[in-house]
Amino acid sequence: MPQMIFVNLPVKDLETSKNFFGKLGFSSNPQFTDDNTACVVLSETIFVMLLTEPRFKQFTKKEIADSSTHTEAILALAVESRQKVDEMADAALAAGGSPANDPMDFGHMYGRSFQDPDGHIWEATWMDPAVIEGGAQDS
Repeated sequence: MPQMIFVNLPVKDLETSKNFFGKLGFSSNPQFTDDNTACVVLSETIFVMLLTEPRFKQFTKKEIADSSTHTEAILALAVESRQKVDEMADAALAAGGSPANDPMDFGHMYGRSFQDPDGHIWEATWMDPAVIEGGAQDS
């Protein structure tokens, strides 16, 4: 069985967050979705568990970071082309997201970042397959 990852994120408004990721083309797994949680399917092995803040708090003794003022993580998704980077970032902005950082363009690597409605930072990134096959390049 391939290794899977479940990224758990606290959200203020579950419906707003579900709608945001739906507008980016991601589906929810109804088996793991209820009034307090939504399982967003990014791929066969990558899932984002959106948890209302009270539900998220049940899994940690720490305070929940205010993602509107603090960065707790940057979640990067690899996509298959520069065009897909732009499509995802543009869709995120149109769906209610906001810009996060300036685009990065190193020729062989391209990415754009955005914030979801809760302020979590996401990046859509593309790397030239020739670079991946041939090893690292200086940027």
